[in-house]
Amino acid sequence: MRLPPLSLYVHLPWCVAKCPYCDFNSHALNGELPEARYIDALLADLEVDLPRVWGRTVHSVFLGGGTPSLFSGQAIDRLLTGLRARLNLAPGAEITMEANPGTVEHDRFEAYREAGVNRISLGVQSFDDRQLKTLGRIHGGEEAMRAIEAVQGAGFERFNLDLMWALPGQTTEQALADLEQALAFEPTHLSHYQLTLEPNTLFAARPPALPDEDTVIDMQDACAERLLAAGLEHYEISAWAGPGQASRHNLNYWRFGDYLGIGAGAHGKLTLPAEQQVLRTRRKSHPRPYLKAPETRDFIAEARPVPEAELPFEYFLNRFRLDEPVPLADFEAFTGLSSQTIEAALQRALELELIELDPVCDPLESGSRAHQRIVRTERGQRFLNDLQALFLDSA
Repeated sequence: MRLPPLSLYVHLPWCVAKCPYCDFNSHALNGELPEARYIDALLADLEVDLPRVWGRTVHSVFLGGGTPSLFSGQAIDRLLTGLRARLNLAPGAEITMEANPGTVEHDRFEAYREAGVNRISLGVQSFDDRQLKTLGRIHGGEEAMRAIEAVQGAGFERFNLDLMWALPGQTTEQALADLEQALAFEPTHLSHYQLTLEPNTLFAARPPALPDEDTVIDMQDACAERLLAAGLEHYEISAWAGPGQASRHNLNYWRFGDYLGIGAGAHGKLTLPAEQQVLRTRRKSHPRPYLKAPETRDFIAEARPVPEAELPFEYFLNRFRLDEPVPLADFEAFTGLSSQTIEAALQRALELELIELDPVCDPLESGSRAHQRIVRTERGQRFLNDLQALFLDSA
C-alpha cells in the first residue's frame, strides 16, 4: 500500500439561510458569528490528526461550507497562518475558498488574497432572479455579476463559478443563457451541476416541478457542446476547466488521494500503510458541541477503517468520475489489493461496453492486469452509477 498525495479540507458550517436543495452540513447563523472561537477549535482539531501525517506534504487546502465568506479576512488570515505553522504546505499549494454573492465585498476578496487564498469558488448557481428566488439564494443576478467582477478586481487569476441546471421549469434556452452569462466572465473553472432532489431537504419534502428526462438530456448535450466550444475540458462529471486549470484539490479526491478533514461535520480519509488500512474519519456535525470540543480534544464522531470488501467500490466510486484512464497499478498501490480481486467486475463491465482496457502491454505476458489501464467509454459515462455498482463486494 502506497501513500497518495495529501490535502486538507476545512469546513466552516454557517450560512445566512439554508437553501431548500442543500443537504450539506450547513446551519443558518443566528446571532454573532463566533469567528475567534471557531478558528481556535479548528486549529486544536487539526492537532488531533497531526501524528497520523507527520512528515507528509499538504498539496492543497479547501475552505468549504456553509459560507466561508461570512468569515472576515482577518479570521481567514489567522486560520491560514495557524495551518502553515502546523503543516508542511507545498510551495504554491492551491488554497481555495468558497464564497457566495451577498456575503462579500470587494475589499474582503482582497483581504482573502492577502491572507494566502489563491483560488475562489463562487456559488452563483444562476443569473436568473426568478430561479435564484426559487433556490432560496440571498443574491440576485446583478449581485452575482458584481461579485465576479470583485473577484477579478482583487487579482484572482484562478476562480470557479458554481452553476446549476435542470432548475424548476427551466428550458434548454434558459440554461444556455445562464451558461453564456457565466462564460462572458471567462472563468478558469466551471462547476456545472444538475439540480437533484436530495433526501432530508425542503425540496425533497415539497418537490418543485423539474424538467422531464428528455429536456434534461437535451439541456445536458447543448450545454456540453457550448462548454467545449468555449475551450473548456470536461475532466470530471460536473466540472469543466481550461487547460491546466482543473481543481488540484478535487483531482486528489477523485484519484483516491488522502485528505485531512477538520471542522464541524468534516470527513477525512487517511492511508495507514503500517496497518494496511484506509481510515475514514468524521467530525462532530453540529457547531455547538464542536465548539466545546477543544476542552476535551473530543472532535471525532467516527473513525472507521474501510473493510477490504468495500475498498474496490470506494476506489472506483471516486476514480470513475474523472474523464481519464485508470491505471490498475494505482488501484493496487492505493488499496493494497491485487487487481485479480476485481477480475469478475472488470469482465462484466467489458461485456456491457462500459469500459475498455488500454493495451499498455499484453496481459498474457505480464500475467497481471496491473499493467493495463481502464478507459471509461461514453456509454460508461452515461451509465456511471451502473458501472460503479459492479465493484460492490468484489474483493
